[in-house]
Amino acid sequence: MSVPSGQKATAPRRRPSRPGGLPGRQDWSSWPRYQAAAAGFRGYWYPVTYSSQVTGRPRQITLLGEKIVLLRDSGTVYALRDRCPHRGVPLSEGSQQFPGTISCPYHGWTFDLRSGELKAAITDGPASPICGKVTQPTYPTAERLGMVWVFVGDGEDAPPIDDQLPEELVDNAAIVGSRIQPRPGNWRFACENGYDEGHAKYLHRTALWRLFKPMPVWNETRVVQRGRWIYRVQDEQHWEADFPGLGKWSNQAWFKLKPPKAVANIGNTGGHREVNPVIAAQDYPGFASVSMPGVLRIVYPTFIHYEFYVPVDQDSHLYVGALVEFTRGIRTLPFYAKYLGFVRWLFHGQFSGQDRWMVEVTDAPPERLYRPDDSLLRWRKLAEDTCEARAERLRGDGIHPPGPPPAD
Repeated sequence: MSVPSGQKATAPRRRPSRPGGLPGRQDWSSWPRYQAAAAGFRGYWYPVTYSSQVTGRPRQITLLGEKIVLLRDSGTVYALRDRCPHRGVPLSEGSQQFPGTISCPYHGWTFDLRSGELKAAITDGPASPICGKVTQPTYPTAERLGMVWVFVGDGEDAPPIDDQLPEELVDNAAIVGSRIQPRPGNWRFACENGYDEGHAKYLHRTALWRLFKPMPVWNETRVVQRGRWIYRVQDEQHWEADFPGLGKWSNQAWFKLKPPKAVANIGNTGGHREVNPVIAAQDYPGFASVSMPGVLRIVYPTFIHYEFYVPVDQDSHLYVGALVEFTRGIRTLPFYAKYLGFVRWLFHGQFSGQDRWMVEVTDAPPERLYRPDDSLLRWRKLAEDTCEARAERLRGDGIHPPGPPPAD
């Protein structure tokens, strides 16, 4: 722009910058045990791999930040700490020289798989005096849903694994399609994403799994507790909304199914299918529920989807997704064709991949929450209360688990 002679050019006026009004919650100190659980909660069973992937060859996993070696012997899976106490070499680099044992590759220290007792130090001969003086830590194991589960505690006896599984999976015939995938991001972000009330309507609106399904814009939801689970109960579903000064917004399109007239709590958007008798018998208050140590349950009319968020360390986790139909016999054949043909790719792939993306890039706290985040607050409170009850129970048994760091 030219300036007439004798006049000074003036810079264009700019609106002064303002500090953002988003201080929010700076930490999770309201829930000290939850805040301290970056590497997960101890005292629970976790699925760590498929049963078919544990053989007579030692395999290392990491669970709650601990290196563990898995080995199958005479059909049973065993788990020991993956560090030889002699010089710290991983036992998973070793081999099985005698039945029922594992031997370190360095000097042949040989441990009993069941008890962890040092049975031989091969390079010190049969009468080595170190034998009987060293015991390697072991971990209880179990196999359910085609997976190996490992219990990590603080010295307490492991409870029966069936006490921790979702109740409907214990006594009912079921068929499972599952996916186990290492993922970046803290396990708490994954669990909070799974139970989050707001994200599915927006983030997943582009998922192929929901291409033809109606999607509400927002819901009126409350959280109720029944036993060890907390449930999201949908009271109202709003399929379009007029935002003041902006305009109307909707998730609907001409090719989508029409929204249901009644509010649904079996399946998040209702459906015309008859509810499976096993699912109907559970009388779930809401279609989405979560329990410790990070288990999500999403109930649909004909199947239930579970997600187990398994802490590897504070920066990564295992995503374990399991889609379960309660059927048996010849009726299982269509399930395999459907799951392997497209559901695994659409649901446990592209749809779940959107969640993986968000978990990887989440950076909280600090955080500024909004109304739908009541579900996250209730989950954190459940975790805090359950952990405190466990700590009190262990103290009563003379076990003193490490607690959260003291407040500054």
